[in-house]
Amino acid sequence: MKNSIVFFLSIVLLWSCAEPKARRPITQKTSTVLKETIEQNKKLNAQENRTIEKFIALDSTKTYITSSYGFWYTYITQKKDESKTPTLGDVVEIEYNITDLSGNIIYTKEELGIKKYTIDKEDFIPALQEGIKLMRVGETITFVIPSYRGFGIAGDENKIGISQTIKSTVTLLNIKKQNNENN
Repeated sequence: MKNSIVFFLSIVLLWSCAEPKARRPITQKTSTVLKETIEQNKKLNAQENRTIEKFIALDSTKTYITSSYGFWYTYITQKKDESKTPTLGDVVEIEYNITDLSGNIIYTKEELGIKKYTIDKEDFIPALQEGIKLMRVGETITFVIPSYRGFGIAGDENKIGISQTIKSTVTLLNIKKQNNENN
């Protein structure tokens, strides 16, 4: 009996001295989930772009320009002169509204008020950050903005819905050049 106990304790002692082996994760999903999310977002963005392109095709009264920044725009009032457009650090004053693609008002220009925005120095709707740089004082442009260049998948958590495409008509009222010269 004594030998059995010694033998048993010896086995336990040898077993406990063995080095622990690294365990492999049960699943390695992180990269797979990321790839699937990217693919799903690409499909959603493509669908949203097709919807916008159909909207533009139906609006035969206006000519829309495709921006390399991922939005579309059309001039409502365009100036043909050589006046300056805003550049980095300029403070602009704009008046704008936000609607859905059907023209239903989400935010009126009265609700939003006159917005002062410093070019490339403040957060603002990503498409409008780029779009305002195309404008001259007195011009009005309507921008068609997919969700990925607007308020994203979350919306604005108020009136703009999840992954909602929006339109915004913007009038550039003033540019205060960074060297304090007014246009």
